[in-house]
Amino acid sequence: MRLLSGMIAIATVPAWMAINTTPAAAQSFDDRWSVIPKAHADPAPERPDQTNEGEAQPQPLIGQQPTREVRSADRSFNRTFSGKASFYSYGKGKTASGSPFHRDALTAAHRNLPFGTRVRVTELASGKSVVVRITDRGTWVRDRVLDLSLGAARSLGITERGVVKVHAKLL
Repeated sequence: MRLLSGMIAIATVPAWMAINTTPAAAQSFDDRWSVIPKAHADPAPERPDQTNEGEAQPQPLIGQQPTREVRSADRSFNRTFSGKASFYSYGKGKTASGSPFHRDALTAAHRNLPFGTRVRVTELASGKSVVVRITDRGTWVRDRVLDLSLGAARSLGITERGVVKVHAKLL
């Protein structure tokens, strides 16, 4: 008798689920895959600089791309930055970009600029500048913005001082 009641309980659960759940075919894709069921986002608010719908928008000529005002917020990073820079050098090894490290090359390390980015670095005290290519990640010292290779540091004349204030401009 105990075995029979257990089998009835096991058979009852799938039957109850089949009756009380809605089939997936009756739901839309968004309802089935939404993190929050029946979640619908409100439309985005209009930007304050948009014109009213009743006003005619100027249409670009055929073959021309529509023009758009470039704003500073559209840029993913600043084109210039300033701060302290140091230099580093080691014998052999690879940089974070995968290229071999040459200590006499004009390269630098930055925390998040894309590899291959060219940067003009100007030492503020002397006014000397050098163009370096970002090939590595660093500096991991909080108040520094760049780690220069030994070759770039020699070009700026900062090997005796170690840490200097610089201004950098992306090219």
